[in-house]
Amino acid sequence: MNYLSEKHKQLSESQQSGLMLWFGGLTMDKKAVAIGLSLTVGIGSAAMAWQGTSSDRIYFCIKTPSKTLVCRDKDNRPFRMTPFYWQEWKLSGMTRQVVRDPATGVNGLVKATNPCKPFWAFGGFLGFALAGWMLRHCQDEEKQRAVFEDIAQKRDAAKAEMAARSELLESYRDVAIAEVQLQADLDLIANDRTVDIQKAEIYAHTEIEVTQMEASEAIFEAQTAGMTEQQKAEYIKQLREMKTPYLQGSQTLAGTIDPNDKVTGSEPGAIADGDKYRWINNTIGYPTLIFGGMGAGKSWTTREIIWAKRQAGWNQIFVLDPHGTEVEWRGVNLITGYREIADFMQWYMAQMRRRYKAYRESGMVEEQWTQHLRDTNQHFCVVAEEFTTWTDNITEPMPDDCEDEKWKPDPDFIGKWFRCAMTESRKQLMIPLFVAHDRTMEILAKAKGLSKLRDAALLEVELIATIDPITTEAKASGRGRIKLPGHGQWIDIELPKLDHKRIDFWFDESRTVNEPPTIDKATLERIYELEFNLGNKAGDTQDEPKKLSPMAQKLYEYLTRTERIEADVREFKGNFKVNGERFSVEQIKGWMYEIVGASLADWIGEGVIKLNQI
Repeated sequence: MNYLSEKHKQLSESQQSGLMLWFGGLTMDKKAVAIGLSLTVGIGSAAMAWQGTSSDRIYFCIKTPSKTLVCRDKDNRPFRMTPFYWQEWKLSGMTRQVVRDPATGVNGLVKATNPCKPFWAFGGFLGFALAGWMLRHCQDEEKQRAVFEDIAQKRDAAKAEMAARSELLESYRDVAIAEVQLQADLDLIANDRTVDIQKAEIYAHTEIEVTQMEASEAIFEAQTAGMTEQQKAEYIKQLREMKTPYLQGSQTLAGTIDPNDKVTGSEPGAIADGDKYRWINNTIGYPTLIFGGMGAGKSWTTREIIWAKRQAGWNQIFVLDPHGTEVEWRGVNLITGYREIADFMQWYMAQMRRRYKAYRESGMVEEQWTQHLRDTNQHFCVVAEEFTTWTDNITEPMPDDCEDEKWKPDPDFIGKWFRCAMTESRKQLMIPLFVAHDRTMEILAKAKGLSKLRDAALLEVELIATIDPITTEAKASGRGRIKLPGHGQWIDIELPKLDHKRIDFWFDESRTVNEPPTIDKATLERIYELEFNLGNKAGDTQDEPKKLSPMAQKLYEYLTRTERIEADVREFKGNFKVNGERFSVEQIKGWMYEIVGASLADWIGEGVIKLNQI
């Protein structure tokens, strides 16, 4: 055994007996013999201790009044005791009805058949204990040996792996050296060929120049044939002073070879402003995350992206914005209530499952399926405005077939919807657009460990804010960065220059941008009651009170029967049933509008009414 210190060795040896030291030094076969002998002694001693009796017994009977002897109890066991207790009984006053059994032994006395029985029992215990001790010692040694064998096996495996890697490295080294040598030979041959070609070109050019010079000399000799030396000199001087007939006006020979004195085509015009914003087209068909600090321009940029989607043929836009109003989101499907947003998210995931099932059963390829969705106007976009500010208020809706006391919302409901929209939406043209303050997964969907999935699935646009040096407030800088899905490179972009926030998304040329919507008569009457008829009841402006529909009457009776003063549709929706049928939030809200219109209640919040006291 390997000891940690000298003190460890002393304590271990002081706790170990000499017998075990001797036993530990034996070979395995001798240890087995020693254990077998110990077990034999234990078994033999136990067998001897099992037989006979270890003390004398006196058997006795009791005389009955009818002079008969009763020598056994009701369980047919003989009356007996040791001579010591018999003598003690006689001294303490034994009755005369108790007599020894004459039919057993000598006057009721039976001698012990195994007087050494306790010693045999002790021998059996000692044999078994010694065998167990030796077996435990062998077990401890086997555990230590197993550890060393495991280490040895791992060492051998590591050696074998290192040897294999060494062989692979040697093979790779040989291959790499051969590749380098081959590449060097190829480069050398290529250089030799290049030198030969250059030499040939130089030789050819020289030959051409020599030939031209010889031809020029022959032409000159032919032109000056018959001239004297003085006439040749005058002819040469005349050629040198004569201007080049190909130059025009003040043009010089040097000017004709000036690179700047060239006639070129028209220069391309400057890039149009719209080309700087082509990155917006990438956000139309990809799940997109727009994030940035306060004042960076997220809302304005998001609305321009939505407008680009409308121009690209995306007619269905759903906006999830608990703080939004119809005035600022004209031409889109605005969902504001927390419960309504949760219902939409649940419908979205169910719709995603249905579409994938239909896609698998359609027999179409992906391109055909997406074209089918476009042709049938089933493609839509979901905008989660200020996504990180309201996700804590969203809980999973309770199914209609579930009881209130048994319902437990899924705490990861938002995370499941976010992952579904992020990873599964593109093929089914249910594209999300998330607007948040940060890109971390813990902030976005209360989830960790999904950063790689986010980088691979989302197109991310970061908007950069700047600080106004005068007001010290954050404002949009007009700059940002974009990262395509699956790419780690961020590209600088320029944001559109806007002078107002887009609030109208109707794709209709006959409408004026940001034109206020028409207000119906019911809305005008409601504004009058809230603004100008504050001192009177709503019924004062009507000729006669409105009558409730049958379902609105049942809802009113249910609220009064349950003694509700303030009724929140999200609280009693699951409990209000008519003939076992449950109803949606929108249906119940419609009946609540009737109750308020009949002056039986007043609105005090989103989906909350207060019943008037009767």
